[in-house]
Amino acid sequence: MSTHLQAPASIESSNHRGLRAQWNAVAERLARLVAHDALALAMRVAVAAIFFYSGRTKVEGFLTLTDSAYELFRTEYKLPFVPPEIAAHLAAYSEHLFPLLLVLGLFTRLSALALLGMTLVIQVFVYPDAWPTHLSWAALLLYLAGRGAGRLSLDHALGIR
Repeated sequence: MSTHLQAPASIESSNHRGLRAQWNAVAERLARLVAHDALALAMRVAVAAIFFYSGRTKVEGFLTLTDSAYELFRTEYKLPFVPPEIAAHLAAYSEHLFPLLLVLGLFTRLSALALLGMTLVIQVFVYPDAWPTHLSWAALLLYLAGRGAGRLSLDHALGIR
């Protein structure tokens, strides 16, 4: 015979309901505290920084492509169907324009889709083993493409969805 007392099932299930209710209350507070607008702004700035800094490594001055950028696209970033000179320009300009638009929250969905396309090209043709990094970029960009920039954006101010 056991010497410890066991709680009746009704008390045990009410404790579980109490814990669930407490957890759900915390989750509700977090959902209100970390709203879409704050998430979208943080994601826009985070993913913009990644691409913008990459773009800055390809240029000097305002947007003059460096010799090393061309060489990178001739050797390491060899893309099928696109000559390296054109690919270098497209990448450098895209890595400046779309991040700027993301930070401003202007044409956010378009910018997110453009950078998602770049991410897919990088994943498939350039660094296929870097999928964990590219997956994290893609997740941020998919969220922005699907949900938009939020209220802290020029899209919202201009009534652009």
